[in-house]
Amino acid sequence: MTLFDKHEDWEKKVLKPVIDRFPERVQDTKTSSGIPVTRFSIPGEFDYLEQLGFPGEYPFTRGIQPTMYRGKFWTMRQYAGYATAEESNARYRYLLAQGQTGLSVAFDLPTQIGYDADDPIAMGEVGKVGVSISSLRAMETLFQEIPLDKVSTSMTINAPAAILLAMYIAVGKKQGVSEKQLRGTIQNDILKEYVARGTYIFPPKPSMRLITDVFQYSYHNIPNWNTISISGYHIREAGSTAVQEVAFTLSNAIAYVDAAITAGLEVDEFASQLSFFFNAHNNFFEEVAKFRAARRMWARIMRNRFHSKLDKSQMLRFHTQTAGSTLTAQQPENNVVRVTMQALAAILGGTQSLHTNSMDEALWLPTEKSVRVALRTQQIIANESGVADTIDPLAGSYFLEQLTDQIEAKAMAYIEKIDSLGGSLAAIEQGYMQREIQAAAYAYQKDIEKGAEIVVGVNKFNVEETLDMEALKVNPEVESSQILQLQQIRENRDPVKVNELQETLVRYAKGSENLLPLFIECVENDMTLGEICGVLREVWGEYHSASWV
Repeated sequence: MTLFDKHEDWEKKVLKPVIDRFPERVQDTKTSSGIPVTRFSIPGEFDYLEQLGFPGEYPFTRGIQPTMYRGKFWTMRQYAGYATAEESNARYRYLLAQGQTGLSVAFDLPTQIGYDADDPIAMGEVGKVGVSISSLRAMETLFQEIPLDKVSTSMTINAPAAILLAMYIAVGKKQGVSEKQLRGTIQNDILKEYVARGTYIFPPKPSMRLITDVFQYSYHNIPNWNTISISGYHIREAGSTAVQEVAFTLSNAIAYVDAAITAGLEVDEFASQLSFFFNAHNNFFEEVAKFRAARRMWARIMRNRFHSKLDKSQMLRFHTQTAGSTLTAQQPENNVVRVTMQALAAILGGTQSLHTNSMDEALWLPTEKSVRVALRTQQIIANESGVADTIDPLAGSYFLEQLTDQIEAKAMAYIEKIDSLGGSLAAIEQGYMQREIQAAAYAYQKDIEKGAEIVVGVNKFNVEETLDMEALKVNPEVESSQILQLQQIRENRDPVKVNELQETLVRYAKGSENLLPLFIECVENDMTLGEICGVLREVWGEYHSASWV
């Protein structure tokens, strides 16, 4: 009797009587991407060994390192930043003292869109959703007593990413740390800003130039730096499905590789410095399968489409953050459970780096206690659960392998559709990705409202409660202190040198020279973020999105 015959016999003799008794609990269901989930999985007609391979070997389904967490744990990198550089620096040193192994910087909204804290447009937003960084002096304070040759730093910054990287390099030089010693990542992913997040400044063409300038400069000068973190996280937060998250992220990555090759770079010169950033959402097995499928897809894309020769160019290295959009203000303690499950999915999916959200983030900025609980969640999984003791422990699960294959097939179909539209940038300009995400988000919200999707504490298992939690609030005097600091910087710098640099910046922006060395010189001479972006705005203009409703 074959396995398929045994399965048929089992369905008839064992499962059917249960179905008759409990029909509501044994119906087939589906994942968030609409992939059917059957009651019982059996192997499909394909060669598992060919699909899976070994850890650390192409196509990297089972992970990019042969030892994975048996060698070392993932980097525990809590995303943090608020108010002033002084306050954020204190939070970073606290987290490092609690066992965090990497830094992740959150910038406030004015910084993200290239405005100084004293710009009228920044009023009321300074230090609110991240730290305010307008100058090299603020960047120095942010990393005071934190040796940049010892700590890996990730910066969630996109449109002005090259300028913030210039500041980081300049801080390293002041500490006596060479560029070659710096380790970390800038997000630097402008395409997803046009799709899902909205913190863009410049039109696509000059924005892509800034990105390829970073690629080129980093290859020659900062070999241990990840030049981009191609982000599916914000695509998922905007409401996409898991399949869309993979497809749109990899399509954007293809566009960046194409742009770098067009700019004259060889694929194996820059591909190993690309990194990715994914969301860890609620559907546990779909999330694990998503990470494995994305890794396999990228390996094949790099080898077959871009003809990369090096294994390190084909490895999808990624950071994961648990899903902020799943956190609830109702019964916020429940978020600890959500975050734990999401973190576990990321770890079983083979992430290189992880941020775990805090239980109170749906209410206010995370408090010191809540962020400690979030970090302890990672540490407990790492040290107490045993899931890191073996490599890819879920591999070979019939259900997981079939789900991995289906996610890959559906995501590749999306990529082929985007290719037919002219590539990622053309698809964005036509509103294709935006419409797909909006449709998925709307469908999910409808399911919540009619009870087809249960959110514990929101549409089921509700309670009347009075919150008894400490709140972290940004002091309103933060804004005035930042304005005063900028005033002092402008009074004490060399105005002749600043004017000279502004003229040079105009010339470079109109030309084709790499802008990174000039950005470093600008910040070292106390030109501010807003001033540099202001010059570029005058030359390149600003991007204004269309409505795709």
